[in-house]
Amino acid sequence: MGRDRIQGVAGGDGYTHEDPVVDEALEWFGRLREQAPDEATRRTFEAWLARNPRHAEEFRSLEALWGSTAFAAAAARLPAARDKSRRARPHASGSKFSRMLRRPAVLGAAAACLALVFWQGPALLLRWQADHMTVTGGRLAVALPDGSSMLLNSATAVAIDFAQGRRQVRLLEGEAFFDVRPDPAHPFRVAGNFGMVEVKGTAFAVRLDPREDMVVLERGRVEVALRDDPRGPVALHPGQMVFARASTFSPVASVDPEQALAWREGRIVFEDQPLSLVLAELGRYRDGVVLVMDSRANGLRVSGNYRLDDVEGAIRTLAHAAGVTMNSLPGGIILLR
Repeated sequence: MGRDRIQGVAGGDGYTHEDPVVDEALEWFGRLREQAPDEATRRTFEAWLARNPRHAEEFRSLEALWGSTAFAAAAARLPAARDKSRRARPHASGSKFSRMLRRPAVLGAAAACLALVFWQGPALLLRWQADHMTVTGGRLAVALPDGSSMLLNSATAVAIDFAQGRRQVRLLEGEAFFDVRPDPAHPFRVAGNFGMVEVKGTAFAVRLDPREDMVVLERGRVEVALRDDPRGPVALHPGQMVFARASTFSPVASVDPEQALAWREGRIVFEDQPLSLVLAELGRYRDGVVLVMDSRANGLRVSGNYRLDDVEGAIRTLAHAAGVTMNSLPGGIILLR
């Protein structure tokens, strides 16, 4: 069934949500709050609700969000909202916020704000903070102002600060490799969620995970400190790695940088690793999810060297090695059973 067209909705020519059901709910939400519906409009709305269970679900979600204090604060900060509130008469009925939201122009802006804040808020915040980003499966080489370079891995975002002699990078998401131009007078710093890496001139990678930051050193020397702990840093030498956590470090371990950083060449290399871990790593390079229905396969240890531009081919080969069947479903879902 094609997308319903709802005529005469305030703000209907503005923001369009990528999910057509949500977009329709937003249009109905705006229309019903612009003015009291007549009988024909009410019947059309009830028919829309009955046509798909998601219609009522999304509409109820919008009503719940509309009543939240977080949305009220966000909508009140809109330029149109501030302009309308300044012109509101003190003796008008209802609260200033309620009067403002009943105006069609503001209602459309508020509906857009609602969708943006609650459906795309985290992504928008990341875009606001980042100077450079990659999509899932992408890589990006960036020349930095000091002559250093960085390579961003899949789904990575960074913010940089090279003003007034500073050389600072904040890794917001994902993983990046840095090849730093020597400058003893100006340390090069990379901040993650838990750790701060400081170098004078070297080559290393930093990767963020929910509970730890991983630092791998290819050449030179780095010092890794905990961002929220004044204790002394951990020094790494070539071929070493460490994990920085909320309040402690992992033991320093040896690592093969060519294997750990094979993503720079568009490959993933693993040796004698559990299938579950390998599938999770491959999942960083594709949209969707891999579900292993046979729990016995998860513990199978595998080795391999695969191209990252054919992640599904790698999963298919691993499924064959594990003796399970691979089924691809819509939405990027892969079942191994």
